[in-house]
Amino acid sequence: MELDGEEPVGNAEVEEMFIEPYGNRPRRDTSSLTQSRIPGMVRQRAYIFDGHGNYYNKEWDLAEGIGNEFCWYHVEIPKSNHKLSLSAQCLIDVLCPPLKLQDILSLVSNGPFCGHVNGALVFRINSPGPPSSNFTFRLATRVTENSVITISLGRVPRLGFSPVGESLLSEIPRVETLNSQNRGQKEGSLIVIKEHVLEFLLTMKHSEEADNPVPRSISNLVVHIIDTHVDHLQDVVTELEIEIDSVEIELDKGGFALKKQLLDDRRFPKMHLNLQRLLQVIAHGEQVFPRVKEKCSLKRWFASQDINSLEELIGRLRRLKENVGFIANRVTAIQAGLDSWQAEQINRKLYYLSFLSIIFLPLSVITGVFGMNVGGVPWTNQNDPKLKDGFRNVMFLCLVMLVVLLLCFIFPALYTHLDAWWRRKVMKKCWSFNRRSSFLRRTLGIQERGGYLRI
Repeated sequence: MELDGEEPVGNAEVEEMFIEPYGNRPRRDTSSLTQSRIPGMVRQRAYIFDGHGNYYNKEWDLAEGIGNEFCWYHVEIPKSNHKLSLSAQCLIDVLCPPLKLQDILSLVSNGPFCGHVNGALVFRINSPGPPSSNFTFRLATRVTENSVITISLGRVPRLGFSPVGESLLSEIPRVETLNSQNRGQKEGSLIVIKEHVLEFLLTMKHSEEADNPVPRSISNLVVHIIDTHVDHLQDVVTELEIEIDSVEIELDKGGFALKKQLLDDRRFPKMHLNLQRLLQVIAHGEQVFPRVKEKCSLKRWFASQDINSLEELIGRLRRLKENVGFIANRVTAIQAGLDSWQAEQINRKLYYLSFLSIIFLPLSVITGVFGMNVGGVPWTNQNDPKLKDGFRNVMFLCLVMLVVLLLCFIFPALYTHLDAWWRRKVMKKCWSFNRRSSFLRRTLGIQERGGYLRI
């Protein structure tokens, strides 16, 4: 049975790849296949480290290092709206062989996880949100003694490595002007920094890839991966703080149109939802990273100073969670202020409607009275003796109904006043009786004690 939009040749080719044994299957170029599965380019990076502070780019063969050498293979899945099964198929195309299906499922599944799978330490922090959201984070890591495999959703800042000479932070900046030529190219010893690049650097609380220290061991690399994940979360929190600060400044200036637009766009409820997703990611990290530290402390190839670094990263994550909680409280306060403003606007409109009803209510009463089809209505020349009392009887019934309605509304207040008056009367009576009884007891007491007064 063929599905619409799929070519039978492509399906047969994929089935043939799964049926063919791993030992007889040659290494193939998976870039075109993975690109056809997921919209966007799936990026692959491979590094080899010599253990002495040097690294080199290598081919994608998923081989482990020898001796002091260790390898790192990173897969970057684009942030697009795709199903989780497509991500699994992409990882199967890229990582199999040598990985097995159990390894793929442990890396691509949602939720927090930390454990050993097929002799390797696997931990992941995969949030179940939509992949295209900026608040959906997925980072999975497979660690062995001489290799590390990581999978991330989208680009993680400062995760990779680049030559030190390419660092932008080591250059002397120059402000961009309208008369500057060859913007983006170095002019002598100065380099032009554009406004959007400067705004991006201001949101970063860490250096860029060129300033990353090259790891000398697997434990250094694991700490580096977790550190960049925490830095990425910190960048998102910083952007949220800058956005909320700007909105608060605009709200302080006032403006009906801005407040109306914020309410219509439901900006702060959406932001609150994104903050809850971010808190979920941080909670996943709080569950996973202590277990990673516990399991790595049992490995002979994991350095003790890196254990201390993991403890510091766990502390940073907890402080970041508190900061996100403060931001959520600020968003709630701003939304409460907008709701109060909206309620005030509605009350003002209702006041205007009430004022109009006060104006037109007497007119409606007059028209209703003189529009009755009964006899005896004044100024209508109805002189029939049989009908002359009709208007008087109708007005009498209206008066009776008015009195009944007033009594219905006044009765609760009247009952409360009567009950309070009766209670006061009873209390006053009891107080008077107790006073007389006390006077009689004192008088009798003086006579029994022979005239001595008790002080």
